[in-house]
Amino acid sequence: MKNNIDLYYFSGTGNTLLVVRKMAEIFQWEGYNVNLEKIELSKGSDVNTEHTIGLGFPVAILSTYNLVWDFIKSLPEVQGTEIFMVDTMGGYSGGLVGPLRTILEGKGYQPIGACEIVMPVNIFFIQDDKTNMEKVKKGLEMAEKYATALIEGRSRWGRVPFFSDAMNLISKAGLMLTKISLHQKYFKFRAKISLCNKCGICAEICPVGNIKLDEYPLTGNKCEYCMRCVSMCPHGAIKSVFTYKGKTYSAVKANDFIKNDF
Repeated sequence: MKNNIDLYYFSGTGNTLLVVRKMAEIFQWEGYNVNLEKIELSKGSDVNTEHTIGLGFPVAILSTYNLVWDFIKSLPEVQGTEIFMVDTMGGYSGGLVGPLRTILEGKGYQPIGACEIVMPVNIFFIQDDKTNMEKVKKGLEMAEKYATALIEGRSRWGRVPFFSDAMNLISKAGLMLTKISLHQKYFKFRAKISLCNKCGICAEICPVGNIKLDEYPLTGNKCEYCMRCVSMCPHGAIKSVFTYKGKTYSAVKANDFIKNDF
């Protein structure tokens, strides 16, 4: 790898942020210069193609979020710039690693490593704190091993062409559904006024600016369903049909998305 590493990441409720921080720690310990950059605040066209590029993001609908794909598609064409990826997931992706490699190779990048790390689920069947802590511990151990493998040149980025391409088509259909106005209307996250203290944290941390603070938070129609607002509201005022028995999960605090990350 080059001595300079720019690791672009998106994190919904913090799993990916924990992983990229751990990887950055290992890289820096070995003498690399590391920059952590939020994907939602970055333009693919602005990346430094003289550096090694890292991509970190969560799995969503067997793939990843539309805003992450938009960033990847905006990456410039290059001649051999090294690139690696890491994703965090509740269990399985399927339609991500192979198709992403194809896209990046088509732009002239040299894929040097891909790793998928199981972390706690932040939607539907949220587990107990003890189980989640154990998953985080194992996930960060895997992130450390992966960073070391990248440094030592042992990492790989494989693909299973037919299967991963088929799963990618399924995930694309699911991601398109989240953009449809009826989906945005009937699965909208809303603030429960009796719980909300109008702090504005949800509006500040929304990665796509979908929440505006009037007297109370108002949600628009461009939600990515990343669960940040639901999981990190200090009063549990943002309600969602996706939460399991009212439980939420977050790996970090809201301030981690407001202040500088590293």
